[in-house]
Amino acid sequence: ENPIIDRLLPEHQRKVLDKLSTGLPLTVTANLIHDEDYWKRCCTQRWKVCDISNYGNSWKQMFFERHLENILKCFIPNVTDPKQVLELIPLCKEYVWKLEIDQFLPPVKLDQKEEEEDFDDSGSDLELNEVSMHHYDLGALITALPHLEELNLTYGVKDCGMNFEWNLFNFTYQDCSNLAVALKKCHNLKIFKLTRSKVDDDKARLLIQNLLDHPSLMELNLSHNLIGDKGARAVGKLINHSKLEILDLCNNQIRHPGAQALAQALANNSTLTSLNLRLNCVEDEGGQAIGRALLTNTTLKSIHLGSNELSEPTATLFCQVLAQNSTLTSINFSCNHIGLDGGKQLLEGLMDNKTLTEFDLRLAEVGQESEYLINQILWANQERARPKSLQYPSSKPL
Repeated sequence: ENPIIDRLLPEHQRKVLDKLSTGLPLTVTANLIHDEDYWKRCCTQRWKVCDISNYGNSWKQMFFERHLENILKCFIPNVTDPKQVLELIPLCKEYVWKLEIDQFLPPVKLDQKEEEEDFDDSGSDLELNEVSMHHYDLGALITALPHLEELNLTYGVKDCGMNFEWNLFNFTYQDCSNLAVALKKCHNLKIFKLTRSKVDDDKARLLIQNLLDHPSLMELNLSHNLIGDKGARAVGKLINHSKLEILDLCNNQIRHPGAQALAQALANNSTLTSLNLRLNCVEDEGGQAIGRALLTNTTLKSIHLGSNELSEPTATLFCQVLAQNSTLTSINFSCNHIGLDGGKQLLEGLMDNKTLTEFDLRLAEVGQESEYLINQILWANQERARPKSLQYPSSKPL
């Protein structure tokens, strides 16, 4: 009611701040108290582990990001009052840059008798579940956070124990539609991650449709989902209609048609530096398409094709890639069937390569001799890439 703390002498201000209770209402302290020591006390009294390096080295930022995350993780649709979130916006909006929400609770399930009363026999379980399992709509919240740069989401329930049901992990089409509309309005968003949420082709296409021409998105992570070739084609379109630098599609259902669509985009792209396709099934047809794209691409630095059922034909093409491409610094072919002849071809391509410093060939069956010689070349490239001050340590005494 009478905020005069900024007008106090420094020594008096310090005494007041040190004695302030961490239990004061946020409506009082949020926009009035800027002292980091006070917010440090708030954090350390509430959470056992506090590392502000992940929160812009700000205790206040850490408090409000984690406080908001906790409220969202415990929000139960049709039970929790939405005002609980909305009233927090004016208090936290200047201090939230990143949100990591690894749980979304579904609505409370109706009792069996109530279900029978509310739904006749013609309504299928699938329809019932789809209707009743929508999660909290983030739209009003994230579009009101002007500094939000990173959003990391997983639609599921943690620690459900004996109450496990597949419906607890149902990211509905309505959830996806709400999220897609909100993402389009988050103009400052740089990093978006939606993992382990059963995102299929239709949902991926809906999300990407709203991310096309996004002004600031630099990293997209849709790993551990159900994205197939149609979704991969949409991602290919996104690659050339955005400023994406990092793309992670690990552990999806992308086969060679999807890989070919990604390769076509990659051939003409000038922003992407990292592509992760680990644990898909692109096979040699897809691997060769990506290899051909890398003969012309001049920006990609890292590619992960581990566990994709690749074999010697892909290695044959990558022999040319290694000989011609001077941008790639990291390739991962682990857990494929490259074989002895494939290993020899990769070694041949590496002979004049001066830029590749990482090449993971574990469980790729390339043979010990090829793997040893490849590692020798990589070691020489690593030494070449090190700063001169580290290559030639000064002989002068300290």
